[in-house]
Amino acid sequence: MDISSSSGVASAYSYANQIRNKSVSSSDFVNTLKETYSFDNAVSIELSFEDTLKAKYPGAKYHVMDASKISQGTWKRNDFPFERFFEDDIDESVLNWTPTGKDPDMVDSCVQARLDSTLGGKAIVVPPELEVKMKNNPELAQKVMDKVDSFIANHPTRPGRVLSYLIALDENGDIAHFRVTGGGGHISGPSEEELRQFEEEQKAKREKNAKQERENIERTQEAADERRRIQEEIYHRRSIEAVLNEQMLGSGTFAFGDTTESVLSAYGAGVSIPNGFYL
Repeated sequence: MDISSSSGVASAYSYANQIRNKSVSSSDFVNTLKETYSFDNAVSIELSFEDTLKAKYPGAKYHVMDASKISQGTWKRNDFPFERFFEDDIDESVLNWTPTGKDPDMVDSCVQARLDSTLGGKAIVVPPELEVKMKNNPELAQKVMDKVDSFIANHPTRPGRVLSYLIALDENGDIAHFRVTGGGGHISGPSEEELRQFEEEQKAKREKNAKQERENIERTQEAADERRRIQEEIYHRRSIEAVLNEQMLGSGTFAFGDTTESVLSAYGAGVSIPNGFYL
């Protein structure tokens, strides 16, 4: 049985550093290890899910138990002993934990101490059924590893924080529960110049919005005035026509040669309507 040369081992370790720095994917890393370590150049080593996890995330804790059965309400409590999953050994009594009182506040000193104790750590909890499936199905193991990678990459807290990740999988390889904790790091507020610029931008926005609001009110008022003017004109015209019709029908006389417009104009100007024909 011949294991690859020391140069191959060094190459694999170099590749492990790359994957921790996210310059290569987990699947590429696994393929490289399988090509590097072989028996008689014939039988490749199949890395387990746990091996791949710990190669990419040194110090990660791997536990085989079904934490997916824990209710979400229990899992979310601040007094749930989640920090036990970041230890090397853990018994299954944590799966049957039940609260005994009111959920403590996040700022409680005991809660903060437990949160701080996990910072920088990673822990994955895998049901026994899923572990068996992944051992018999390397493709499934890789898919689950990709889910874990994606979750860690896309669920950070604020930049500069030290993070910890606790992920509990279900028997199908999906994420059933998780906790992401962030703390520490260097956090600084905006400078005076940045605050001044922000205030100026906000002031400009308020002025712009106020101006737009005034213009909208003016346009609305102008439109209302125009509608009212048109309505009054229509009403006035119809009133004149109604009076003319009544006089014409009553007297039976018309002014020969006068147009409707001239009659309406004359009436609107206060000119009396003639009672007979003018030739």
